[in-house]
Amino acid sequence: MVNEIVSQEKIEQKIFIIRGQKVMFDKELAVLYQITTGNLNKAVSRNLARFPEDFMFQLTKNEIQNLMFQNGISSWGGTRKLPRVFTEHGILMLSSVLNSERAIQVNIQIMRTFTKLRKMLLTYKDLRQQIEKMEKKYDYQFEVVFDAIKKLLESPQKPAKKIGFIREKRSKYKKDKDIIADVLIEKYL
Repeated sequence: MVNEIVSQEKIEQKIFIIRGQKVMFDKELAVLYQITTGNLNKAVSRNLARFPEDFMFQLTKNEIQNLMFQNGISSWGGTRKLPRVFTEHGILMLSSVLNSERAIQVNIQIMRTFTKLRKMLLTYKDLRQQIEKMEKKYDYQFEVVFDAIKKLLESPQKPAKKIGFIREKRSKYKKDKDIIADVLIEKYL
């Protein structure tokens, strides 16, 4: 889109899956809305009735540590409070709490991104089902091919010939100077 305030790619990078839900952090949303995280959380706190647990929840210390470990982050921005995360519905509700033109435009873009991700997921499921159907349909034909490959792999192999210089075994009793003497004598006789 020409009038995108925030690109869909940038929004996609800010979406995490926590507790089995796609969510965005309060800190990341505040950056997109161009307000402080404190102001975003104050607006939410004044309207907690609009944000049930399936719209917004606060992360535990353990969840934060797991995220830092998974993402290789040494600290989570020095936050003193545990961050809140918002589901798609919670983000939609934010537009009614934050009364600014930017919040409305950003929310529209976020909703488009969530819709795009949902469509991609459905396409992936359809593709997987089609592949499974093909596997069942062509299973016998591929089985023949795999059996032929297995037979080729199982065929006995001839021992490989040694390459390189092959040394003659020396007698235990001959020393190097005796060998050199024998060679010289043979040459001149």
